[in-house]
Amino acid sequence: MEFFQVIKKRHCTRSFNSKKPVSDANLAKIIDAGKKAPSAGGLYPVKFAVVKDQKVKEKLAPTMTFLSQAPVVIVVYADQEKTAARYGQRGRDLYVIQDAAAAAENIFLAAIALRLAACWVGAFNEDAVRSVLNLKESERPMVIMPIGYPV
Repeated sequence: MEFFQVIKKRHCTRSFNSKKPVSDANLAKIIDAGKKAPSAGGLYPVKFAVVKDQKVKEKLAPTMTFLSQAPVVIVVYADQEKTAARYGQRGRDLYVIQDAAAAAENIFLAAIALRLAACWVGAFNEDAVRSVLNLKESERPMVIMPIGYPV
C-alpha cells in the first residue's frame, strides 16, 4: 500500500477476527518496523513483548475484551534507566516516551500497510502489565497494541 494511503487508512479497530492469525512473516515485518524508529542518542531502549497466549492477553487489560479477540498483542515498553543514564531526568521523563511512541507508530503503520488492523491502547494499569510480563522496575510499559484482521 502506498504511504499516504496507509496514513489515510490508519484508525483504531476494536473488533478483530480471532480465528484468522497474523502470519509470522507479517509479525516479523511489524516488529522490524518498530525497531527502525528513531531513538534519542541512538540508545534504543524500546522493547516489544509479543503476546499470543490467550490467558496472558486477558490479564493485560481485563476490562478491554477486544484485546483478547486480537490474534496478537504487542506491548511496547522501554527501559527508562537506559536513557536516564545518558540524559538524566529529561531522558527518563521525555526521551524514552518519545522513543516508545515513535516505535509504536511505526508498528501501527506497518500493520495497516499489511492490511491488518490495530488499536493504540494507552489506558491500562502499568504495574499490572509489568507484573504480567515480568518486566523489571525500570521497564515501563507504554503502549498495548492489539493487531489482527478486522471483522
